[in-house]
Amino acid sequence: MYRQIFRRIEEKYLITKEQHDFLLKKIDNFIEKDEYFESTICNIYFDSASNDLLIRSIDKPLYKMKIRLRSYGIPRKKDDVFLEIKLKYKDIVGKRRIKLKLGDFYNYMNKGIYDSNNQIMKEVNYFFQYYNLQPSYYLAYDRKSYKGIKESQLRITFDRNLRSRKEDLKLELGDAGKKYFKEDTYIMEIKTLDSIPLWLARILSELKIFPISFSKIGNVYRRDCIIC
Repeated sequence: MYRQIFRRIEEKYLITKEQHDFLLKKIDNFIEKDEYFESTICNIYFDSASNDLLIRSIDKPLYKMKIRLRSYGIPRKKDDVFLEIKLKYKDIVGKRRIKLKLGDFYNYMNKGIYDSNNQIMKEVNYFFQYYNLQPSYYLAYDRKSYKGIKESQLRITFDRNLRSRKEDLKLELGDAGKKYFKEDTYIMEIKTLDSIPLWLARILSELKIFPISFSKIGNVYRRDCIIC
């Protein structure tokens, strides 16, 4: 059972492999593997022809929005994917998403066919029409996911091999792309409905691991603009 709507606090950290390995040893007694422990997450991000959503996002406004199509692994047209609206206001992240078959998504994109009785799909359609959204970027990364043993709402993820491309913007065309980091760097995300547990805050402070502002798609876009 997946949630269609949720909100939470998310903190991001960039850490080395050495920090990753040491941190896992320190928090081993507090966490366990999530139900879907290992996955390759594949995303298509949508934007206007002038990249309005991306440009607004990297300006760090109080409120920003992203729209993406996500799969776990490389899907076929008969497989499930998730169409998501990701909203952020200050430090609070909200998601509204709908699960559908990849083939049904193409029916929507190419023929305008969708379930008009689904409120989230109606919202998605509004934004697609308002911004004239088209595929803009492909992003993929390899993730390992953990959850708190006692704190059921705590989730810690480690993403590596962040890669992207601006062509072949279809999930079924594989997960190849240009790597963002030259070295083995992990993007750690701590996600919780409330504050970070005290035991975790103490360990992060001890290891001098501090949160940063890092948007995967925003930083990839900024890098490509510099290169251009």
